[in-house]
Amino acid sequence: MFKQILRKIFRPRFKYQPLVRVLVFKDRLRNNLRQFQDKFPAVKFAPVLKSNAYGHGLVEVGKILDDHNLPFFVVDSFYEALVLRSSGIATEILVIGYSTLEHLANTNLKDVAFTIVSFGQLEELVKNLSRPTRVHLKIDTGMHRQGVLPEQLEQAISLIQSNPNLLVEGVCSHLADADGKSREFTEKQIAAWNRVVQKCRSVFPRIKYWHLSNSAGTVFSPEIQANVVRLGIGLYGFDQTGKIPGLKPCLALETLVAGIKDIQPGDFVGYNITFKALAPMKIATLPAGYYEGVDRRLSNLGQVQVQGRYCKILGRVSMNLTVVDVSSVPGARVGDKATVISPESGDENSAAALAKVCNTITYDILVRIPQHLRREVVNE
Repeated sequence: MFKQILRKIFRPRFKYQPLVRVLVFKDRLRNNLRQFQDKFPAVKFAPVLKSNAYGHGLVEVGKILDDHNLPFFVVDSFYEALVLRSSGIATEILVIGYSTLEHLANTNLKDVAFTIVSFGQLEELVKNLSRPTRVHLKIDTGMHRQGVLPEQLEQAISLIQSNPNLLVEGVCSHLADADGKSREFTEKQIAAWNRVVQKCRSVFPRIKYWHLSNSAGTVFSPEIQANVVRLGIGLYGFDQTGKIPGLKPCLALETLVAGIKDIQPGDFVGYNITFKALAPMKIATLPAGYYEGVDRRLSNLGQVQVQGRYCKILGRVSMNLTVVDVSSVPGARVGDKATVISPESGDENSAAALAKVCNTITYDILVRIPQHLRREVVNE
């Protein structure tokens, strides 16, 4: 009741239509989850909502999937778990990243588990943890970022057994090259993982969750002794396996045309005059730049869509402005919708296509969409 009163007090007193919109397609998101569930019925899927749900909106995605009877949501930090719980989301949560002793010792959040990401952290928790806390033990099966090494497992088990406040509900690891060209390294990791599982099962028979695979690793599921897959980029419509053809991207980034002008041969556009017109052109200014998620690496290379036509970005992307060529758009006018990131896989300005232009990965394009932009959930 108190929270409802506060929301009413601080609710904006005027309506505001932003110049830049991030659309999140609810039905597509649910479809993508269902595609994986249908293809791999032997495992459960835990959606990865870390990093603002890969740019799609932490709370928005959490609310879309909260009623889907999922094992847990995966977040990176205690803060993200706090945001989800403060927003009324009830699904169990696993904090997959590092958490301080203070976070584990003082949290009152319900149904939240924390990951032990190193042997040193385990030693600290064993010495200081004085209240029952649900944890997942991370094993380093070869990626060498986080986790207890297999040769440390015996000692780790002894430490866990010495403090009854450590409630081990899961064991996890992470695949380094599941989307690589060769299976060799992944198969070595799987073999190391399966040995760890056998050992842990003999000591902790009540462990609830075993999870190694990311989206790309789902194709290895029959070989992996696990009952959960952490579903990240695949949930958002990008198929790293090549075997889930029904996936659809779930996000669009849109703005509008704010100004149009004609320029002549020899005229320049943008900072550092990196674009020079060779013929008469009609150009449009968009009120969105790299602060709003138009990647600066798209300068003079990327494209947006205006009236369904591709329009090349001219000159440098500015902090809050981008200029595009609308010479081929008949009747282009102020107020026209401009699609910066298309939700259609085959489009030249899809997130995956823009990632190739920027010589990066799709994740990088998506998570750069600023958190301050309002996410609008739509039914497609």
